[in-house]
This record gives sequence, C-alpha cells and structure tokens, in this order.
Amino acid sequence: MDALEPTVLWRLFHPGGRHARAVLLPGDPLTLTFFVDHVMDRAERFDAIDIALFRADEVKRSLMTEGWKDDE
Repeated sequence: MDALEPTVLWRLFHPGGRHARAVLLPGDPLTLTFFVDHVMDRAERFDAIDIALFRADEVKRSLMTEGWKDDE
C-alpha cells in the first residue's frame, strides 16, 4: 500500500449487476470511501490505519452476507 496514493482495498459485485469498492485515501486523518456503481456512497475519517482497515472489512463482510461476492 502506497501511503501517498489512493488504495483500492476491495471490489465486490452483486449478481444483479451492481459493483462496490472501498478506497483508502491518504492524509491525516485517513479517509475511507465506499463507492457503489461508481458513485460515492459514503466517506469516513480515521486517525489510525488499523481502524480504517477494520471498518473496511466490517462493511465487506456485511455486504457479503447480503449476496455480494469478491470481484477479482
């Protein structure tokens, strides 16, 4: 992960054709953004990277329980 560039943490797809991704933006504080179908759904700020990564995983797990799948 490059501390100076936005980093895509994960990409998911839904069988209905939708796509989602989590992007971590560098800075102080860090900004974690979530996009659905290329539109920003939300942005959250964090002081520590481990908390931001935990939150990204939490959202990913939640979406996967709703039928979303890894988009590799």
